[in-house]
Amino acid sequence: MTTRISRALCAMATAALVCGGGTFISAHHSFAAFDMAAEKVVDGAVRKVEWTNPHIWVYIDAAKPGGGTETYAFEGMSPNYLNRRGWTRTTLDDGMKITVHYRPFKDGKPGGMFVSAKLPTGVTLTGGGAQQ
Repeated sequence: MTTRISRALCAMATAALVCGGGTFISAHHSFAAFDMAAEKVVDGAVRKVEWTNPHIWVYIDAAKPGGGTETYAFEGMSPNYLNRRGWTRTTLDDGMKITVHYRPFKDGKPGGMFVSAKLPTGVTLTGGGAQQ
């Protein structure tokens, strides 16, 4: 009798872990914060790059129409993913002028999901790596 109960409890615990783990994984890779139907473009100067897991963040300062600047934040892929595709932590230097294509935040904050960036050299960086 206790063996049958132990097996049942073990099966239930395994099912709970599998279901719970799946929820975490899909939540981590959610695009819910971004308007995936829109793509915007902004020109600016790299303020800083946070080369950290699980995703890098690229911050740029862009000119506001009425004067002054506004800082945009862009979420990118993981450092490991980008490194395997030719990026390094110094691919985007502070002060570098770039044009960023992005999926905007749904809440209207400046920035969103990094799609691509055109560098002064003419190289285009994408989430999949650098392209000429």
